[in-house]
Amino acid sequence: MMSGFLYLAAAVLFILSIRGLSSPKSARLGNYLGIIGMSLAIATALFAVPAERLLPIIFALALGGIIGVISGQKVKITALPQMIAAFNGLGGGAAVFLAGGEILSGGLHPLATSVGAVIGALAFSGSMVAFAKLQGILSGKGLKFKFQHALNLVFSAVTLVLFVAYLVSGQTELFWMMTILALLLGVLLVLPIGGADMPIVISVLNAYSGWAGVGVGFMLNQTLLIITGTIVGAGGAILAYVMTKAMNSSLKQVMLGQNSKSEGNSSDFSDAVAKSGSPTDAAFIMENAEKIIIVPGFGMAAARAQHAVKEMADILRKKYHVDVRFAIHPVAGRMPGHMNVLLAEANVPYDEIFEMEDINREFATADVAYVIGANDITNPLAKSDPSSPIYGMPVLDVGAAKNVFFVKRSLGSGYAGVENPLFFQPNTTMLYGDAKAVTEAIVKELEK
Repeated sequence: MMSGFLYLAAAVLFILSIRGLSSPKSARLGNYLGIIGMSLAIATALFAVPAERLLPIIFALALGGIIGVISGQKVKITALPQMIAAFNGLGGGAAVFLAGGEILSGGLHPLATSVGAVIGALAFSGSMVAFAKLQGILSGKGLKFKFQHALNLVFSAVTLVLFVAYLVSGQTELFWMMTILALLLGVLLVLPIGGADMPIVISVLNAYSGWAGVGVGFMLNQTLLIITGTIVGAGGAILAYVMTKAMNSSLKQVMLGQNSKSEGNSSDFSDAVAKSGSPTDAAFIMENAEKIIIVPGFGMAAARAQHAVKEMADILRKKYHVDVRFAIHPVAGRMPGHMNVLLAEANVPYDEIFEMEDINREFATADVAYVIGANDITNPLAKSDPSSPIYGMPVLDVGAAKNVFFVKRSLGSGYAGVENPLFFQPNTTMLYGDAKAVTEAIVKELEK
């Protein structure tokens, strides 16, 4: 009875944690509530373990905890997406091992066991491919081959047949065949998805690991695992939907590895000339501006320029009385909320950060749009060129500002492989170089 009450308390804390994470102002509290809830759940579970089995479990927990702490401390902010993908995969892999252990011990819940194994296998192998793409081990472009979609459908159908056959016959060989096929299917589903869709993939895989946890929860008759798995699964699905809407994509296509968007450039700007400038030029225009909108992208993450950007915004606001705001695109970076995390790390006030739908009209009245390594999310081809692979994706209208400064190392295309015509507009000035170095140089000029 007491353990049931404690598990219920942990579940409530998890729900409150998710609620807290819905707002930047309450995110820290949400994290603490989640930590308390998980600690309570682990402690309650340990009290139910027979004494003779307690030592190896504690050892496994300690080992996992040490790995987690070291990983969290050493991971670079730019590598957070692949770490999340890897951790998603570990959750799915844990579900597979638990299901396998249940089969070997002659478990009595074949349906729940099979669901946990199949979805967990998909989450594990798919997450490993996503990790490899984000880490640069595999190409960020979609790896496609002839009859790929047909092969995915065949593998899906065979997996489903083996699933039903195992439930009917109870033959363990069918279970292992089904699990192995699900592992292969996870690889095949994620391989054709390009890097531009990685935020959606991470969200979908997060949902997979949650639903795998639900299956394991039914298998082990663990109400807490069912509740938390449902929260994770539903949260990941909702987030994936939000991401696909932000990118004008299809959740069904992404989940099946059938995204119709192809990488590549649909326009030729080989003869166009981009105007370049210096930090001194940018500082002069900024200090005489009334409104500046800063648009962070992956370039800010790669250069770890968020603190320099925060310092620049503070000087402009305090010394020159400029209205400075930050514009965030839902899929900026390599994972949902990537830019929000960076700005929060630099202690940028929450009331200075605006989502795309809340600030897009403001660019028309802005004197300066300062874009830091953001390409695809500002590309006007998404609105004007039906042949472009990003056509239909909502973008930030930075080109409407009086002056646009693009901080980039080169004129290279973005993650979707599409060149940005904004680079060549008369009101655009390219500031070539490392985002942190360029911004720090502007700060020095503003301080004079």
